[in-house]
Amino acid sequence: QVQLEESGGGSVQSGGSLRLSCTASQRHSIDTMGWFRQVPGKERELVAQVSRGGRATYGESVRGRFTISMDAKNKISLQMNNLKPEDTATYYCHLKLVFVSTNYWGQGAQVTVSS
Repeated sequence: QVQLEESGGGSVQSGGSLRLSCTASQRHSIDTMGWFRQVPGKERELVAQVSRGGRATYGESVRGRFTISMDAKNKISLQMNNLKPEDTATYYCHLKLVFVSTNYWGQGAQVTVSS
């Protein structure tokens, strides 16, 4: 069982910046790590993810404002700039292992952007 520990998030005014970090309890066989977000009543959506080869993928609404980085084999960070009220959500760290179909999720970190 892989554990994901999230840190960061919080509250900020529109145009501000926040940073999220996620560390996995396992360092090997990681296929992708990334962030999804969810607001009540809506489906969870991709924010950004990075593959073991270093390829980053972003959701359309955050492209150009958010940057995902792999700080270590088992740690990622998400730098969120020029935040907007519509970025308000619970952000979940996500991990998939190579050859394993299970999705691993963190406990969620709240990001609130006020106008």
